[in-house]
Amino acid sequence: MIHQVSGGAQGTASDVERTIGFMFNLKKRLNGILAHHTGKTVEEIERDSDRDNYMTAEQSVAYGLVDKVLESRKQLPDAVVAAIEDKKSDG
Repeated sequence: MIHQVSGGAQGTASDVERTIGFMFNLKKRLNGILAHHTGKTVEEIERDSDRDNYMTAEQSVAYGLVDKVLESRKQLPDAVVAAIEDKKSDG
C-alpha cells in the first residue's frame, strides 16, 4: 500500500504551522524518491498516493515498487535467511 504522508499536530499555531511545513516537505521528498525508483512522474505518485492505494504483490512489481515476487523461501538470499535465523535465536 502507498498513501500520502499523514500525521497530526498540536500546540501553538506556530507549532502546528511548522509541523505542517515539515509534512509537506517530507511528502515532496518521498514522492521524489518514489518517482525516481519507480520510473513514474511525481504527478503520478501524488495522484496514486492521494488515498490508501492497496496493491497485490504483482501490482507492486508492475508499479515498480518491488523488483520481483519470490515463490518460495528457497529463493531468499543466504544473507536474508541468516538474518531471519539470527532474529529467531534472539527470541
